[in-house]
Amino acid sequence: MPDLPLPDQPAIVVTASRSPETVQSSFAGVTVIHAERIERLGSPLAIDVIRLAPSAAVSESGPTGSQAQLRIRGAEANHSLLFVDGIRANDPAAGNEPRFELLNADLADRITLVRGPQSALWGSEAIGGVVSVDGKPAGTGTTQGQVEAGSHSSWRASLSSAVGTADRGLAFGLAGQGSDGVDAYQGDGERDGYRNLSMRASGRFGISPAFVLGGSAFATAGYSQFDGYDPDTFQRADTLDESRNRIAAGRLYAEYGRRDAGYAALSASLLGSSNRNMLDGSLINKSWADRRSITLESGYRFGKHRFIAALETETEKFHARDENSFGLTNQDRSRRHHSLTAEWRGGSFGPISADVAVRHDQFSRFKDATSLRAAMKVNFTEGMTVIATYGEGIAQPTFFDLYGYFPGFFVGNPSLRPEKSRGWEIAGRVARGHFSAAATYFHQRLKDEIVDSSDFSSTLNANGVSRRHGVEFEANWAPSPLARLSANYSYLDATERKFHSMPATIEQRRPKHSGSISADGEAGRWTYGASLTFVGRHRDRRDSAPYDLVNLQSYWLANARAAYAINETVQLSVRLANMIGNQNQDLVGYRTEGRTIHAGLRFALDR
Repeated sequence: MPDLPLPDQPAIVVTASRSPETVQSSFAGVTVIHAERIERLGSPLAIDVIRLAPSAAVSESGPTGSQAQLRIRGAEANHSLLFVDGIRANDPAAGNEPRFELLNADLADRITLVRGPQSALWGSEAIGGVVSVDGKPAGTGTTQGQVEAGSHSSWRASLSSAVGTADRGLAFGLAGQGSDGVDAYQGDGERDGYRNLSMRASGRFGISPAFVLGGSAFATAGYSQFDGYDPDTFQRADTLDESRNRIAAGRLYAEYGRRDAGYAALSASLLGSSNRNMLDGSLINKSWADRRSITLESGYRFGKHRFIAALETETEKFHARDENSFGLTNQDRSRRHHSLTAEWRGGSFGPISADVAVRHDQFSRFKDATSLRAAMKVNFTEGMTVIATYGEGIAQPTFFDLYGYFPGFFVGNPSLRPEKSRGWEIAGRVARGHFSAAATYFHQRLKDEIVDSSDFSSTLNANGVSRRHGVEFEANWAPSPLARLSANYSYLDATERKFHSMPATIEQRRPKHSGSISADGEAGRWTYGASLTFVGRHRDRRDSAPYDLVNLQSYWLANARAAYAINETVQLSVRLANMIGNQNQDLVGYRTEGRTIHAGLRFALDR
């Protein structure tokens, strides 16, 4: 269920199926957060908005701009698949994790989160779910900008524009932000700040009503400071570590036909990324990678049935260098993979509809995998629906899994199988006018988890099974432009058993209880937004001696923003972050920011 716009504006998503569908007709649990709510909440990074969705556990290793990980329904951090403007954006140079700390919210027009295994549609990494961040579409005819400054010498600025029409138009945006931050280690040392510069562009050109050419691109460059380890004692210390990260990607496509009848589409994308870790200005190590992919997709609809098939080929190259380990971590690797996806969606057979998707992935460096998703929906009455879904997800071994960090002392394991998850869920949904609600129970099992061997000389697939099950409750009420309210609560029971001979243990960095309340609206010249997030108690392991397990306390996170329009062109705003002022910790020993205040100005050049 989404953070809904007003009921006469249905949200269209494509990440829960390979064909466009409304959120209400989706077989998967979907949250859509739209431009108005993103703007009115005013959070600088997209991850701060994503954490408002059900079952979205966020772990930040310090103040704003530090590494941010997302775990959906208890899955691992590299078990979420990220798309940015239609481009697969997980970083192949960083263990295939999405770099959420680099996603600037000022360039996001819509954020979609699909929960549950989706590998039958999208392939590797889609075990916990899929996140899609899309910018302003072409043809909206708006040019907007903003500037903001606040606590800890923080700043942000952005400019975006969309010209032309939806069929023949361009959209682009440029945004930057930064802060001096706070000391992430003990609170009284040197500050750990960040900078982030991002851009995105998209466009489409309709040659005829049935033939369209288009493309999209994004680039982001981030710089963050953090406290690492004393090189002599290997204990956490107030150090001068810093990281520089870059990701840039582009996609071109051509499409012929109509999505609601029959169509064929060909697309090609290229992504490049680099990560440099430094200490007091001196390089420690660096990694860089690129991913090239070509996709051919075709769909046909007749009567109540819709068939979609897709062929994809992908090549990845990975490189690593170091300065402190005498080149022992240096490596140059590559791999290829091909996939075939097929989806059938059956229309209403009376009150029943169904969806089946299957995908086969053929990998060059390890075992192949096949994934399945099957779902059935029953409409009992108008606005009341029950959905049952079975889904499978896979996560391919990373380059580090295959070759290790020190490849000279690490034997690769070409017999590795992708990590695989199987699960099912049952959901009930109700929609009545301005109100909608949903309740979901889910159960997932992860097997073939990739772990280090006992002597740390290679990797292997563990023979144990990790289990995750939980419930999600969510409700949305949009009675008028004055107020649009959303609330959710999630319960998660996640245990890990790597080997049959070991007892099950509680998964780390996954709170059992979590939830959020968010609201936005407008009254006259005023617009406003606020959110309250609860993160329950959870465990984490200290990353230095004595490497013990620590129970981290629960906390509340409250944010609010209000803006006043001086005229049709200029708007003034004030934003409060972490209003309660808690010193929250998602990870042991990594402090986040306390209460901050920010003032801003937003302008519209074409009004």
